[in-house]
Amino acid sequence: MALTPRDRDLLRRCLHHEPGSWNDFVDRFLGLVYHVVRHTADLRSFTLKAEDTEDIAAQVLLQVVDNDYAALRQFRGNSSLATYLTVIARRTCVSELARRAPIREQVKGNNHPLIEEPEAPDSSPSKGLETMDEVVQLLKKLPEKDRSVVKLYFLEGRSYEEISKELTIPVNSIGPILSRARRKMQGSEEE
Repeated sequence: MALTPRDRDLLRRCLHHEPGSWNDFVDRFLGLVYHVVRHTADLRSFTLKAEDTEDIAAQVLLQVVDNDYAALRQFRGNSSLATYLTVIARRTCVSELARRAPIREQVKGNNHPLIEEPEAPDSSPSKGLETMDEVVQLLKKLPEKDRSVVKLYFLEGRSYEEISKELTIPVNSIGPILSRARRKMQGSEEE
């Protein structure tokens, strides 16, 4: 999925510090950031409280605005802006979870009642997802329908119902498509 005209304009407005552009950016992508943070934590068996999720999402947004939008200035437009932000959010979340793991282990050792018992996260990034180009290459290996479902669910944070309506496919087919796509992508990583 290429950069949309709407996102291209939003990007331009942010980089030129136009009034209201950051608010529009946050309105457009905050839901995606929250989805990525929660999903990344779930994949690493790391239970987050609501305030932890908010803190990590804030770290992601700080990463975007740091050094006068350096992360946005580095965006080459080879993918959608949502895809690019997903990678930034995932990396920031993984770093934050790794930073928090020793604290969680210490608190867990003291039998603190607010901390649950999931495993400590693996702080090493997933093989094959290091750069945007690698993400795009993995997605290209999927059939078009599967690729569309994966992008809408994981990269744009859409619900099964929203995906069903947009792609005109049955809601109950989305879970199996996502499972099949995940297996195909994991198999591609081992090649």
